[in-house]
Amino acid sequence: MKRFHLFFAFILLLTFVALESTAFAQNEPVLYFCEKYGRNGEIGVSDRFTTGYLTVIVKADYALGLDDVAIQFDKYNYRTGEFEYYDKFHYSIDPDMKYIFFEKNEESDMNFKEPGIYRVFLLDERDRTVASALIEIIE
Repeated sequence: MKRFHLFFAFILLLTFVALESTAFAQNEPVLYFCEKYGRNGEIGVSDRFTTGYLTVIVKADYALGLDDVAIQFDKYNYRTGEFEYYDKFHYSIDPDMKYIFFEKNEESDMNFKEPGIYRVFLLDERDRTVASALIEIIE
């Protein structure tokens, strides 16, 4: 009977510890996509789009501390089963930014011209991955 009480006390203690622990859903920057960024924010958020211009959104709980970044597309090659470099667009941002949208501008067109599966990266000035996501482009 004493063992049962010890076991019950142990289970009760574990339950309290589990209830007190905090889980954070986002501890890394998140990269996702929308059709465009308008006056009221993101329009048409998804991970599947038709060919054309898109907007890449990066969101973090903290300032990213970056100046010069790039958005890189790698396209999946079904024949080799690997992702291959497709295109890269450079942007300048403020280091204190924690919510950024990257869209077509004079230097970067952000155009997914061909259907396929793409791996999209936000890269820092040393080409290290800050965030990434997959997107499917259909006709």
